[in-house]
Amino acid sequence: MYFEQLFKDFRNIKVAVVGDVMLDTYLFGKVDRISPEAPVPVVAVQRKEQRIGGAGNVALNTVALNAKTFIISVIGADDDGKQLASLYGSQNIDTTYLIISNNRITTNKIRILGGNQQMMRLDTETIKDISTEEEDLLLDQIRHCIATENPDVLIFEDYNKGVLTARIISETIALCKQHNIITTVDPKHKNFFAFKGVDIFKPNLKEVKEGLNISIDEINITTLNAIHLQLQEQLQHSISLITLSEKGVFFQSDSQSEIIPTHIRSIADVSGAGDTVIAVASLVYATTRDMKLAADMANIAGGLVCEEVGTVAINQQKLLKECDLLL
Repeated sequence: MYFEQLFKDFRNIKVAVVGDVMLDTYLFGKVDRISPEAPVPVVAVQRKEQRIGGAGNVALNTVALNAKTFIISVIGADDDGKQLASLYGSQNIDTTYLIISNNRITTNKIRILGGNQQMMRLDTETIKDISTEEEDLLLDQIRHCIATENPDVLIFEDYNKGVLTARIISETIALCKQHNIITTVDPKHKNFFAFKGVDIFKPNLKEVKEGLNISIDEINITTLNAIHLQLQEQLQHSISLITLSEKGVFFQSDSQSEIIPTHIRSIADVSGAGDTVIAVASLVYATTRDMKLAADMANIAGGLVCEEVGTVAINQQKLLKECDLLL
């Protein structure tokens, strides 16, 4: 009964997701010949799929758990941007605070698959930082969202595509502190130490090793506690949540810390698991302020989406059933 009530409580939570959004395009076909023009396979395309990627995948996960979700970002004034905005609308992700820029193109990752084999990926994108004018517009939208919607939690989702500049990060964290809004982040290497004062900092172990420039011989609670302190020296954040791949997740909050082992799964695809972890952890923590529970549920959710092929959002009923069973 506890988890049923918790999942009902998610409906009262408002989530703002700020970061790099993208479109994922899949062209599925078959290969039965080599091109006469060059030594490359000819893919006869049979089906095309377009899905929400990047920061939008975090929003998909929070919406899947019935939280009111706003996406705040910059897209291009192009067909890919229109398609992405349409996909958000179809999934009940609020696009009120989405900015359309004539100076950028919408990120689109086009994957060409022959049978079950990815033959090629084509990326169309702008990865330079947004302009000062675009920063001003984005900060206005963040202020507007906070004033109008009063979100409970704001999630930064960084893919190093230029939306999350140092100024956007620092001014948004300051705004959230003023309004008692929880801030969480899934960082990437470029802005790794820019998220000073964030509540929950969620890198994976590889990102931690690169960010701190350390090598780790053995993953244990002593080593990870030391890493939390090293991160805290530079970030002054409250909570570390580090994903450890097949070893599960580690969290440290005040004096409480634990390695939560992964549950045995039939792994099909790990893509998008980090998005699910930050989404579920942020939502559970915003609802309960219980980091142990947030880490436990995020660990289960991350494992569940790895059982599916491609990037998928968490299935609410599956997560509820697993939480009842395992927790």
